[in-house]
Amino acid sequence: MAGGRRAAPRCGWGWGGGWGCCPFLCLLLCCGAAGRLEVYMPAVLEVEIGSTARLECSFSIPGNASFTSIEWFYVNRRPLRSGEAVRHHASGVRIDETEYSERLSVGEDKALSISKVTRQDNARTFICQVGADSQGVGESRTELYTYKIPAPPEITPNSAGIPAQSNDMLKIAQCTSENSFPSPNITWYKNGEPLLQEEDKTKILTTLVRESNGLYTVVSTLFSKVTREDRNSLFHCTVHYWLQGQMRTKDSPRVNVTVFYPTEHVELRVATNAGIVKEGDDVKLVCDADGNPAPVFSFFRRELGDSWQDMTSLADTNDGVLMLHNVSKSSSGLYRCQTLDLDDMTQHEGDVELVVNYIEGVQVKMEPSSPLHEGDSVRLSCTAHSPVKLDYQWRDARGRKVAEGNQLLLTNLTFETSSNFSCRVKARSVPGLEQSKQVAVAVKGKPRIVAISAPLYVRQDEVINLTCKAIAFPQPSFHWSINGTVRAGRVLWAALGMGAVRGC
Repeated sequence: MAGGRRAAPRCGWGWGGGWGCCPFLCLLLCCGAAGRLEVYMPAVLEVEIGSTARLECSFSIPGNASFTSIEWFYVNRRPLRSGEAVRHHASGVRIDETEYSERLSVGEDKALSISKVTRQDNARTFICQVGADSQGVGESRTELYTYKIPAPPEITPNSAGIPAQSNDMLKIAQCTSENSFPSPNITWYKNGEPLLQEEDKTKILTTLVRESNGLYTVVSTLFSKVTREDRNSLFHCTVHYWLQGQMRTKDSPRVNVTVFYPTEHVELRVATNAGIVKEGDDVKLVCDADGNPAPVFSFFRRELGDSWQDMTSLADTNDGVLMLHNVSKSSSGLYRCQTLDLDDMTQHEGDVELVVNYIEGVQVKMEPSSPLHEGDSVRLSCTAHSPVKLDYQWRDARGRKVAEGNQLLLTNLTFETSSNFSCRVKARSVPGLEQSKQVAVAVKGKPRIVAISAPLYVRQDEVINLTCKAIAFPQPSFHWSINGTVRAGRVLWAALGMGAVRGC
């Protein structure tokens, strides 16, 4: 065969049901076992589609002899399709015209590189045959397997919603994995637990599509019955594929599906930060129903005679919220939320008692109530009404606290005691709830001058101001005497000649 193209090995069916070899190919296989020349190649090489496959062929020749040729062959699994790819002689490299011609190259280490491997290169056998003069011919082979890692699975949940009371297995979600080779498998999980085919409960349909580029797209659809407990369930799919002898996986995001179920329980509650309501507050009554979709809400308030006032017009019937603004004592009472499921026309009710805390009727009583004079004593008593316990505090006109408790005793009254006192009533258990009442304590007595301008020495016709201060109740009047002339007023403004101010 020297100087010409080696005949392509021919393969046919053997009696065992697998591929057999023609005598020439079998001779080549036998020669490698003679022991004079050893050739080594990895049994299997896995390469990603689109990358470069590097086939290494190493050998040992006894007696330090040199090789005369290295020839590469490929063999696929179909009959009559074997071919010679590359001949590497001591004088150089020659690449035969085959389907690989444009993608082959040989490195300095005699390794054969195949660029841009394709799906069609999968499961082909490549043979390295080494010739070494008197040592004969040896060969080894590698099985080339190509792969494409699948794209991460994309999951699409059922956007229309699923009724829990349905007897049919309805579509939960669809999972798609694209651009893989060989074809992967898809499994389903609910809350992290695998889902298997189960009659009348769970069904999984899988579709395998071979694209024009030879890669596979796998579409898996999950059908199942659901219950109201599945409203919080999370579903995801996992794509499984083999890579380098190991099973690998990629997970989709976890998704939740909308589940429809009727209302079973209704609760009406007072939504406040502190849970306590006082007069003047804005109060939100929230009706919670455990159905999906939410039912139609109606609100009522019980009146005298066990009749009910319809308050639905004041409510947000879509969200189940009734707002009460600036509530008062009269806002207290029993409120009711009523729901209606439009699917089965069932009704449910929930009640709540609204308690509005208040303080009313703050009164201050003064004993004795007759006019007070200097040296007298007086007792101030404060009363109020409220459904909660009250604290009392007394403050003077400047806002200073003077006492605690509902009574204030003032003794040995003087003009200086005269003032406005206020009783401040606070609800101990209801922050911000307070009322106050003011009372005037007036002490009567003879006016008493407490200040007057000091003697002044002035020049004739000089203008001066003279001031006189006194305390008394009721308010006194002031009179000045100038050389026998009387003038009224607390402040005297005058241009004086010779003479003197006699008094105030």
